[in-house]
Amino acid sequence: MKIKQIAVTTALLMSGLVSIQAVAEERRELNLGILGGQNATQQIGDNQCVKDFFDKNLNVDTKLRNASDYAGVIQGLLGGTVDMVFSMSPSSFATVHLKDPNAVDIVGITIDDDDMSRGYHSVIVVKADSPYKTLEDLKGKHMGFAEADSTSGYLIPDNEFKKLFGGNFDDKYGNFFSDVTFSGGHEQDILGVLNGQFDAAVTWTSMIGNVDEGYNTGAFTRMIRNGYPDLMKDIRIIWQSPLIPNGPILVSNKLEPEFKQQVIDIIKRLDKEDHACFVKAVAGKMHIDETNLEEFAPIIELKKNASGRG
Repeated sequence: MKIKQIAVTTALLMSGLVSIQAVAEERRELNLGILGGQNATQQIGDNQCVKDFFDKNLNVDTKLRNASDYAGVIQGLLGGTVDMVFSMSPSSFATVHLKDPNAVDIVGITIDDDDMSRGYHSVIVVKADSPYKTLEDLKGKHMGFAEADSTSGYLIPDNEFKKLFGGNFDDKYGNFFSDVTFSGGHEQDILGVLNGQFDAAVTWTSMIGNVDEGYNTGAFTRMIRNGYPDLMKDIRIIWQSPLIPNGPILVSNKLEPEFKQQVIDIIKRLDKEDHACFVKAVAGKMHIDETNLEEFAPIIELKKNASGRG
């Protein structure tokens, strides 16, 4: 009898060890790509709650892959080292799609919590006390861009300047500007204006909500939260683009279909179950809505036809 009990106990213990080992083996790494161009420490902090939610609900070890530039996330999605992106630049998504139409699935698009708007604007900012009122006033001045894979920080204003002034980035748009520079990101663009490095620079904002708070969504709100409470008193917007569709939420098609669907489900659960965390991660008061490739077709076409840089 005792021998049987020992055998049963041993079998149960072994079964338990196997189960623990199986759980450990099931726990896998999941990589969240975060676009560069903002304060890296803040971006990691804003996405820590995402990691915690995924680790708990999907039994994974979520790595926050904060790239120094947009190209890092683009290459990560194409190469399989980035599994999901919550707030992809439409221009960067266009680059991924043009290089590999089957690289990613679109989970959805972020839309404004208050008025359900689906987009944002590229804007050009100058110092509040500067004399510049229009784009034409910037002739002979130094213009700052974010980076070549940014929609609002390069693709859209580049297209506008080509139409207005001719030329391209490389010849300073027919030498309309004295200089043009990629700063590396939206925050760097704004800081460049504030510290006098640039006479004007481009960035992004929803143009919806309280102006003093930097609107509901965009680079201004991040900077205000990051120690620039009077930012909107120090800068002035002199140009805004037509509406640009918000960036898509993406998952990599290199994930196994069953696991990919689990990731998609958890992304949607995060939006509903911890919306405050989702808002921090996407840098605005937004939630997920349905979308499709057609919504981004104009950006893809613009990217396809762009010549020179970006």
